[in-house]
Amino acid sequence: MTKFSNKKFLSFLHSNKKFLLFILLMSVFRSAVADWYSVPTGSMKPTIQEGDRIIVNKMAYDVRLPFTDVSLLSVATPKRGEIIVFESEAANLRLIKRVIGLPGDMVEMHNEVIMINGQRLSYKDSQSYIHQVNAKEITTSTEKIDNITHSINIDNSASNQLSNFSPVTVPAGHYLVLGDNRRHSADSRVYGFVPHQELRGKATAIAFSVDYANYYLPRSNRFFLDIYDI
Repeated sequence: MTKFSNKKFLSFLHSNKKFLLFILLMSVFRSAVADWYSVPTGSMKPTIQEGDRIIVNKMAYDVRLPFTDVSLLSVATPKRGEIIVFESEAANLRLIKRVIGLPGDMVEMHNEVIMINGQRLSYKDSQSYIHQVNAKEITTSTEKIDNITHSINIDNSASNQLSNFSPVTVPAGHYLVLGDNRRHSADSRVYGFVPHQELRGKATAIAFSVDYANYYLPRSNRFFLDIYDI
């Protein structure tokens, strides 16, 4: 019986070797090279929305042994303004946030305004609108950090408990991260600094998006978008 089962198994492998090789290579690619991340929350609005499928470059910062978290080679470090995906031990979740502070930076926030090493970031209010679902007043501003300009949301009806923090210095090998939806993001203000070893890649683009509130139908205006050009 065992010999017969082994023959069947070997026959299956022989008959499907190309398909199985494709599955193996695809698994290695997604594990170590690139993958996509499904965004479940609105903590990165307006840049990223719930239902976006984000393409993540897993080799942006480290080359890792496939199917493990072991770094074989350090390639680069994140820059201010980049959006990273990381496995947060403190939150026990995979998170996606924007890098604000690098190792050695002194960062502070006063009434939503960020200062890095004593320099105030540039802001410009672009619009105010009423969120139709929850009837909340949202202010959308443009924030510039180094060479990256992006939008942030401020929900004026939400608690401002996270709108301020005193100067903190980012430790070596760590990063300070924030969500673009500033009053609705659990980030470094809640979970602390992000260690480099928790990084899993750099978010680069939106592959496609589905609307959770509309029967998961695709959003026609969110296909193949450069995440730094939204």
